[in-house]
Amino acid sequence: MPEPRLKSFNYAVGMFGTSIPINMLKTYAAFFYVDGLGLTTLQFSLILTVYAFIDAIDNPVYGFLSDRTRTRWGRRRPWLVIGTPLLALGLIAFFSPPAFLAGESLLGYAMLFYILTGTLDSVINANYGALFPELFRTDEARAKTNALRQAFQLVAMIISIALTPMITDAIGFTTTAVIYGLLGGSVILYMALTSREVRVEEHEQKPGLIESVLALMKNRKFWIAGFANAFYAAAMALVMASLPFFTKYTLGIPNSQSTILFASVLLVAIASVAAWAWLVRRFTLVPVWRAALISLAAAFVPLYFASSLATAVVGSVLVGFGFAGVITTMDLIGAKIMDEDTRRYGMRREGIISSALGFMNRLNGLFTSFAFTLVFLLFGFESGDNPGTRPDEAARFLLTVFPLALMVISFAFSFFINFDRKDALPAAPRVQAAGD
Repeated sequence: MPEPRLKSFNYAVGMFGTSIPINMLKTYAAFFYVDGLGLTTLQFSLILTVYAFIDAIDNPVYGFLSDRTRTRWGRRRPWLVIGTPLLALGLIAFFSPPAFLAGESLLGYAMLFYILTGTLDSVINANYGALFPELFRTDEARAKTNALRQAFQLVAMIISIALTPMITDAIGFTTTAVIYGLLGGSVILYMALTSREVRVEEHEQKPGLIESVLALMKNRKFWIAGFANAFYAAAMALVMASLPFFTKYTLGIPNSQSTILFASVLLVAIASVAAWAWLVRRFTLVPVWRAALISLAAAFVPLYFASSLATAVVGSVLVGFGFAGVITTMDLIGAKIMDEDTRRYGMRREGIISSALGFMNRLNGLFTSFAFTLVFLLFGFESGDNPGTRPDEAARFLLTVFPLALMVISFAFSFFINFDRKDALPAAPRVQAAGD
């Protein structure tokens, strides 16, 4: 068994790999196709809507299949090893549309590879997330490991979000996608091959699909945490997707300077993760989670009034601080829900719960789709070729007004959930390398 620090590193670094492909996809898909290739906001909204419904089906299925997998290499490792190269190929294809495509054919191509890349990300994250509560059994170990993996995620976001405008200006989106796919995929494979899964004992029952779905449907805490996470995820998805528009149309500065705003969010988040992890250890989890949600919500107020690069940086710094708090606490809430399910039913099904929470997270596609539709209806922003008469107001709405409303709703949901501090964690099965 690896040393505790190496064990945490081997697992946590996987977040670097999983974050790079999906962040490039979610952040620059709209800008690449709408502002660059002439796809309309309504067409892009359709892609997000269709993907959200497909994701509603595939996420629980992936988690269910993972929980029932029995191989000499473990439950999660085969899915990670097979899914990773496919994820990289999907990302590369999405940002490499044939030049002859236009109109409906371009829409079909973009939808196909957006959905393919997104569903492969679901496979990876369902299995990666399921390993977390298995490998780390105490709140302290989870808080420390999660702080480390969130730091890795934020470093990945600096590369795949903040630096991308400069990189794509130099080498183009296609080459950038190739580099990101290879880099992210290599790290995911390292994590999958070095993290030691919890051995599945022969007497352990395989979870059934119907009973697992029914148990989730009756799990009040799952739904509350899931919706809180969905509204938060939608807010941050809009921030990442709309910041290039805000830079171009509201601030009127070169697109490459969006790197400064992205970096302000992410560097402050990296610096703040350790502080939020300390607060979790010092106080109880749920109040710190609520404090993080309201901090992120409040940050959109000064950002709304930003009219220059300097004032936008100030707002971005506040967003980064609140963002760090939410990512530090949200996964710990999910792990608590998995613990309670194991205690109640005597069955380990972290995969289906992790993927179901992932599906709730991906409900943000419906909210972001609605936001892009509103931008067309309220401001007449159709595409980069036809931005309407008020593109500055449209971008400000996408970046601040809609995310603020979503975060207020997320914060409200958090008051309907709590955990008994006296509850003991389920006994940890013997950990050994899969295939030993």
